[in-house]
Amino acid sequence: MTIVDTRTPDPKKFIMGATGEWEIVIGMEVHAQVTSEAKLFSGASTSFGNDPNANVSLVDAAMPGMLPVINEECVRQAIRTGLGLKAEINLKSVFDRKNYFYPDLPQGYQISQFKQPIVGEGIILLEMKDGEKVEVGVERLHLEQDAGKSLHDQHPTMSFVDLNRSGVALMEIVSKPDIRCADEAKAYLTKLRTILRYLGTCDGNMDQGSMRADVNVSVRRPGGEFGTRCEIKNVNSIRFVGQAIEYEARRQVGILEDGGEIVQETRLFDANKGETRSMRSKEEAHDYRYFPDPDLLPLEFTQEFVDELAANLPELPDEKKARFINDYGVTTYDAEILTSELRFANFFEKVAKGRDAKLSANWVINELFGRLNKEGIALANTPVSADQLGAIVDLIKNGTISGKIAKDLFEIVWTEGGDPAVIVEERGMKQVTDLGAIEAAVDEILAANPDKAEQAKEKPGMLGWFVGQVMKASKGKANPQAVSDLLKAKIGLE
Repeated sequence: MTIVDTRTPDPKKFIMGATGEWEIVIGMEVHAQVTSEAKLFSGASTSFGNDPNANVSLVDAAMPGMLPVINEECVRQAIRTGLGLKAEINLKSVFDRKNYFYPDLPQGYQISQFKQPIVGEGIILLEMKDGEKVEVGVERLHLEQDAGKSLHDQHPTMSFVDLNRSGVALMEIVSKPDIRCADEAKAYLTKLRTILRYLGTCDGNMDQGSMRADVNVSVRRPGGEFGTRCEIKNVNSIRFVGQAIEYEARRQVGILEDGGEIVQETRLFDANKGETRSMRSKEEAHDYRYFPDPDLLPLEFTQEFVDELAANLPELPDEKKARFINDYGVTTYDAEILTSELRFANFFEKVAKGRDAKLSANWVINELFGRLNKEGIALANTPVSADQLGAIVDLIKNGTISGKIAKDLFEIVWTEGGDPAVIVEERGMKQVTDLGAIEAAVDEILAANPDKAEQAKEKPGMLGWFVGQVMKASKGKANPQAVSDLLKAKIGLE
């Protein structure tokens, strides 16, 4: 297969070596565990955290005479993922045997797809922090079964094998070599995980191994021929992906600048040392001796089947972000945050429904998300519900409380719970809107500071100081706009 370079070299992404600039070329193979209650070719459970070898059928253990039977739900999920990636769906695909030996691979081969995958070319759009838009092509998505897990730290002289993961359905999503720096790689993995979570086809929990990334890294002189790549295997964190790329690229540059050659190999990333190390020489396709699996017929389905799945896809991140900007009027930055996770978007929409959307976004992102992040609490465990936060927004919008009182109210709801409207009523937190009472406070502050009042006529910026003093005197209950208007009138700034 001929690989086409679609990216124009960008000097901002080059790395500097001792002999000049180098360009990093990155491709990714992401293994995403399919959301399904049963495995790809058996009825065994896929639940995480069970005792070792508790989720193993005779098929998973490769007992003699056991034949695989395709799980239709896994097929549906793969097609839905392909549709979410704007990819070509192949109505006919073939399962192959990929032959290699691992102690935790009972069959001695993996059932995968090679020349005829279920999903063809697609695309993932990235929007970088500097506003740059990057298109990363998806080469293919194919279904395959996972291997088991070898445990080397349970006994001083023996390794144990846990087959719970054996036979679990994986989607291998292979990108084109369109990524040019660690930040793009992290953004790609983040966006892909978000799409999978929106679709409900993979939970994306990298800490549990349900999403893992193999990262292919090579370096070249800017715009030159592709270099020899090394594959960093099974990276289980987006942060680690960035670190692994940075280290590996500089390792390769160092070798080339010293006159050496890059050996194509598979490497591991050591998170403790922040470096990659050699694992084994990189296999090529012919090493696996692929051939069609004789126990499985070609996988065929109709266009009507695909169209039905497409018609029932949920709103995806890019579409939701555009809607938030257009319908709610939130900023692009706020929309990016609010749609980065489906649970964030759903929470915001519950708060914003029928309310001031920009004010709602401000309170969701800055007050609630900021506090949750500071306290290390997940949104699922938030002490302030969407209904409670919406009630606070209502109280601000209708003038019952000021912004300062709202912050105090938020703290009370966070620590004690309760109905915000009831709390305001019972604790006398209502904003003072009586102009007579506000005017008395304004007159008192002006009388106590005649020199500053005179200066404010020449320096209108001093008005803020007076507003602050009146708000302090009223313990934050005075209506700030009313205070400002009265001060302007009395100082003569209107």
